[in-house]
Amino acid sequence: MRKPKTLSLIIPVYNEAENLADFLQAVDRFNFGLRTELVLIDDGSTDGSAEIIRHFAFKRKCVFLQLEQNRGKGAAIARGILAANGDIIGIQDADFEYDLADIPRLLEPLIAGSCDIVYGSRFGHLSQNTHRTVHYVANQIITRLSNLLSGLKLSDMETCYKFFRREILQNIELQSQRFGFEPEVTAKIARLKVRVKEIPVSYFPRNYIEGKKITWRDGFAAIWALVKYRFFD
Repeated sequence: MRKPKTLSLIIPVYNEAENLADFLQAVDRFNFGLRTELVLIDDGSTDGSAEIIRHFAFKRKCVFLQLEQNRGKGAAIARGILAANGDIIGIQDADFEYDLADIPRLLEPLIAGSCDIVYGSRFGHLSQNTHRTVHYVANQIITRLSNLLSGLKLSDMETCYKFFRREILQNIELQSQRFGFEPEVTAKIARLKVRVKEIPVSYFPRNYIEGKKITWRDGFAAIWALVKYRFFD
């Protein structure tokens, strides 16, 4: 197996204008340990996010894509996957809920060839800032159901931080539009003979006033996605 040398970081963006310039500066300057391209997908933002990205002076390679209408995080990620060129493809939200400094640790086993997919768990020993709210309870219910159906042993199926060898992810047909990407991709990789590793990451959750977008409806949608992609797809 060829040793990975490049990383594509897929970043869906939807109405993140308030802190987007600061985030772009941070992710553009950060040293991930691999040659990195940023794949930014504006998902029909109405607050000027696309203009901020378009006029930002990136230092590293950046692929910028736009969806004319808001279709959801899953649709944006699927579009980004098609454009990604890196040996490793990772998912990154366009905010500061996750710590970029954790990514090099997540990449280590992929670079070493000891696994094929890495999930960054918000509920490990590093995640002292995780709020034990209704979101936490819902996440645990969904993750346990996912484990039951998939046979995987994850502590945080819904985490944003997921990193894949490119040939695995680009050969999975994704259908989910909104936040169904997480259960769908998890259900589909569980069918493959691939090695999945989970590593703790830091997490600094924001609230709805600060721009959080996932709702209780997405929780029910995630449960349906788990059942659908396990039994009917």
